[in-house]
Amino acid sequence: MYTYIHLTAALWALLVGLVQLFRSKGTTLHKGLGWSWMAAMIITSLSSFWISGFIDWFYGYGPIHLLSLWVLICVVVSVRAARRGNIRYHRSFAVGAYLGTVGAAMGAVLMPGRLLHELFFG
Repeated sequence: MYTYIHLTAALWALLVGLVQLFRSKGTTLHKGLGWSWMAAMIITSLSSFWISGFIDWFYGYGPIHLLSLWVLICVVVSVRAARRGNIRYHRSFAVGAYLGTVGAAMGAVLMPGRLLHELFFG
């Protein structure tokens, strides 16, 4: 179940994040989509802790879970920066979190033995 929650939130984060990169910034739509993106990033990150890592470093947790921790930090820093009017800092942490998500998705699709790899490549 957590895997499907994770995949659904991650897919939303990937799609909305891409839209956010190319739309006008500071608009009501940007802020609304941004909140939904941040929520999806939090759900994606938190749900990963109930999914065992491909590489087991510690009780089922692996390097990918470090990315989940980093994304949670990025979300908090990004939101705080936006609220304080530091848009440059907000942008850098939001884009960084998005690029981390893209990297994790690519790893999940390209790494043999992972659910998405099996789904795409049999």
